[in-house]
Amino acid sequence: MIKVLIADDDIIVREGLKLIISSQEDMCVCGEAENGNAALELVRELRPDIALLDIRMPQCDGITAAENMLAEELCAPLLLTTFDEEDFILRALKSEICGYILKNSPAERIIGAIRTVKAGGTVFQEDILKYVREKISPTNGGKIFSELTPREIEVVRLIADGLSNQQIAEELFLSNGTVRNHISTILEKTGLEHRTQIAVMWLRK
Repeated sequence: MIKVLIADDDIIVREGLKLIISSQEDMCVCGEAENGNAALELVRELRPDIALLDIRMPQCDGITAAENMLAEELCAPLLLTTFDEEDFILRALKSEICGYILKNSPAERIIGAIRTVKAGGTVFQEDILKYVREKISPTNGGKIFSELTPREIEVVRLIADGLSNQQIAEELFLSNGTVRNHISTILEKTGLEHRTQIAVMWLRK
């Protein structure tokens, strides 16, 4: 059973998400919060698998709450956003948060995102990626990957596609340990800090 905590200051949004998640036989909503501070306290208490967080909330925003959850290794955060939150989106993309979806996403996309993040994958909804490409100036993303081997490039591409380490291992017929070693080498060669940055830089190149 995948335990999900929902945090959004809009009760209508929370109720809608609860209906979507509760429709799945292997998912349940274990708690609700209306701000980031309350969400963090509930996550510490309830230990959900996924925290579904509105990116903009009173007292403590979703990014700060998510960063604290990751720092304390409490659960995997998945951020909900809209297109009018550019500063929040750009700030979130610099962190280790591995999931970003739009609030108006269809139910199947939200469910799919929860499953992907639970499996250790990365979720960048295509609409958000398009938005990032349009809003952020071009970078030397292609250049920073120039020192990678063909195998390492394959790993980068699959990270950007949202695959978890296990899924990458299966795709490339490698062990999990080998995939982890490849990712460590990629981070060292590129100077990036985590897999989310790998995905973002690859998709911006």
